[in-house]
Amino acid sequence: MGRDVVSAKLDVIFKKIFTENKDMLHDFISAMLDIPSEKITEITITNPELPPESALGKFSRLDLSLKVDDKLVNVEIQVKEHADYRDRTLFYWAKLYTSELKSGEDYGDLKQTIAINIINFNMFKGDNYHTEVVTAIKDTGEIFSDKFSIHFFELKKISRKPDPKNRKELWLQYINADKEEELTMLENTNVPIMQKAVRVIYDMSEDTRVREIARMREKALHDEATYLKEAMDKGIAKGRAEGRAEGIVEGIAKGRAEGKAERDDEIIARMKAIGYSDDDIKGIFGI
Repeated sequence: MGRDVVSAKLDVIFKKIFTENKDMLHDFISAMLDIPSEKITEITITNPELPPESALGKFSRLDLSLKVDDKLVNVEIQVKEHADYRDRTLFYWAKLYTSELKSGEDYGDLKQTIAINIINFNMFKGDNYHTEVVTAIKDTGEIFSDKFSIHFFELKKISRKPDPKNRKELWLQYINADKEEELTMLENTNVPIMQKAVRVIYDMSEDTRVREIARMREKALHDEATYLKEAMDKGIAKGRAEGRAEGIVEGIAKGRAEGKAERDDEIIARMKAIGYSDDDIKGIFGI
């Protein structure tokens, strides 16, 4: 029986790996964005901190925000599918895009902004695991602006057989691995950076504190998914997912007409307990 290993698919582990191993981060970004490694002169992590242990029991967004030369890049792992995930992705891309433009500066100073979303569910049709979304003119296909780019990597479409010549797939297989035999296959490719990456996972797996952080994070994500499902089952989030505010109001009104207002209050209280802000809750409940 193989040893238990922590998984880079868990966002807190993913962020810890790449904030503490800059050579691995450099190779990962090069592979994901198809940029030759020698063309990347500098990568700066703009949000390297991990939440304190006391916050890991609450839901928070653990992304990796970077400056890659003259580009802004955000990397996010999403394990569970949410109805509004596409809208959320656009929202965070827009926030990053406008984040560095100061009052009085020219719009031309806005940087190319790239979102890398690694998702553990299928979002698009077909077998391709990599989808890039760009802005293009509908009739001609001409690119409207090269400053917009959102990449989706669907882990469920990744082959389990490592190809030493395909670094993009190697990194995605590494992130997707949660068994020792999968890591062994990556180690046996004899690709030096992947061999180091596997050793990093093994070292983390032997660290009691890291394993506890991973356990707490998994529980928080499970709780979040459970409470959101309860809300959606009541029809509260249905209207938001369809972009119709009246649908939210109708869902809440129906629940209250059926005498379920107390259940609404309970769900709100539990969502607050796992870290949702008042603004988040207002957005979901339409209140």
